[in-house]
Amino acid sequence: MMKMETISPSATGVEATKAFASGREWPVNGPAAWEVRPCGMLVQKRGSEDGVAAVPVPVIRVRVKHESSFHEMCISSQATFGELKKLLAGRTGLHPQDQKILFKDKERESAAFLDLAGVKDRSKLIVVKDPTAQAKRFVEMRRAVKVEKAAKSISEVSLQVDKLASQVSELEAIVLKGGKVAEREVLNLIELLMNLLLKLDGIIADGDVKLERKFQVRRVQKYVEALDVLKNKNSMPSADNHRQSHRPPQHQQKQQTNQSPALPRPMPSVIVTTKWETFDSLFSPAPSAPTSAAATAASSEAPTPRFDWELF
Repeated sequence: MMKMETISPSATGVEATKAFASGREWPVNGPAAWEVRPCGMLVQKRGSEDGVAAVPVPVIRVRVKHESSFHEMCISSQATFGELKKLLAGRTGLHPQDQKILFKDKERESAAFLDLAGVKDRSKLIVVKDPTAQAKRFVEMRRAVKVEKAAKSISEVSLQVDKLASQVSELEAIVLKGGKVAEREVLNLIELLMNLLLKLDGIIADGDVKLERKFQVRRVQKYVEALDVLKNKNSMPSADNHRQSHRPPQHQQKQQTNQSPALPRPMPSVIVTTKWETFDSLFSPAPSAPTSAAATAASSEAPTPRFDWELF
């Protein structure tokens, strides 16, 4: 326990400072008590312990008129008009922000103090309803409700985007490993993301909520673009399959080209006949149609040459 030492009233500030620096304390009952302020300054202690009683804050009673009724309120003289409005809210049924307090035919601000405005004990005040302030408060309430609703909607969409993002990552991992995914599954994910994008476009927000909505829109667009790239990669055949699908036809075509024999060219048909009348017809006028028809029929019936030796 530290040793306590009393400093005489004639001690100077320098001596008190030296005593404080040495870590010594002094009794509170002494003729001069000292204390250290939070800033580190050593000052003489003041308060009720020194025998000086603190000045109490006076409490005043004011009469407030609301419509046809009077309300007597007890409040500190150093209170503000805003605190008085909160007390009157229970008596008048008016919201503190909807009240307008008049003192000496002048409207008083909520931050103004009663004593500085001249309000004393038994002073009379008038409180009336402020339609403008009430309308403004209703607008702020509606705006707050809209902002809260928009924030909640964006939060729900964000959770759904997180779920779909995990599925997109799984599909990307499969395709990167060389696997194949069902095209229908990719299209379903794209459709779900586009529906979430429509929901985000329908949300009206301001301030920080608007920035959050913009961030979620960018996330959805990024995943849709990733799925489009994934769909294109999935539809493209691999290099090995492409080569294998094209090599057999070429090899088969070469074999067919090497094995197929050359076809003989068609020769003009030659008709051999021993009918001397036919040779004579070369130097005679054109025969009639029946004669040529008969010659054609005879040539078709006798494809092989025949010789009639009797003519010789």
